[in-house]
Amino acid sequence: MAFAACMLASSVLAGPVNLIQNGGFELTSNGNGQVDFNTAVSGWTSPGGYNFVFASGTADTTGAVTWFGSENDIPLTLWGANNGGANALAHSANGGNFLAADGAYGVVPIQQAINNLVIGTTYMLKFEWAAAQQWGFHGETSEKWSVSIDGNTFETAAYNNQSHASSGWMQEAFTFTAKSGGSLLSFLAAGTPEGHPPFSLLDGVSLFAINTPDDGSPPAEVPEPASLLTMLTGLGLLAVALRRRRQP
Repeated sequence: MAFAACMLASSVLAGPVNLIQNGGFELTSNGNGQVDFNTAVSGWTSPGGYNFVFASGTADTTGAVTWFGSENDIPLTLWGANNGGANALAHSANGGNFLAADGAYGVVPIQQAINNLVIGTTYMLKFEWAAAQQWGFHGETSEKWSVSIDGNTFETAAYNNQSHASSGWMQEAFTFTAKSGGSLLSFLAAGTPEGHPPFSLLDGVSLFAINTPDDGSPPAEVPEPASLLTMLTGLGLLAVALRRRRQP
């Protein structure tokens, strides 16, 4: 019993609740493709946008089609080592699938509804991103993301990308205090110039409640209220088990 209670308590203490669904874009209806056109990404919407999901290793090889069932399907690919690009497309720390969004053509956000914010609680939004260019086009480009949630808008720094090249993956973290119980999380790619297709890549999206210490130390992720209740229950069971073991 003590072992079970200890395992319950330790499992709750292991980490807080991530409020993002499918933050790695792994769950799709049809694999690689244009989001909400020939494939859907669970938890996310992007109607009519030039946004694509790629499996690892496919962005500079088999690519993703821009429409489905046509004899003229032409896979969209990004410059990489496998198609003559200036460097290899790096793998994100999250691994697996990632999202790629054109920042100058068909620009539509990729969005997810967040329905369980707690007013007055501070949250940290984390994600990885990178810059790339569509294969077959030439010239320097710039890429970045504009992120909106609960009335707040954050922007990454713009990355100046060389022709036929891509960047490594960069880590971003933004914090905000919830003003409502729910909000739409929106990622909007922004890039230049049009006609040289600049693509912003996205992976590993997470959203956690945090506490903010007064001593200036880094904020810590905290469990959601339901997890706190479970943790207290587990610790109570552990205390009972230990008390019974002490009895002669």
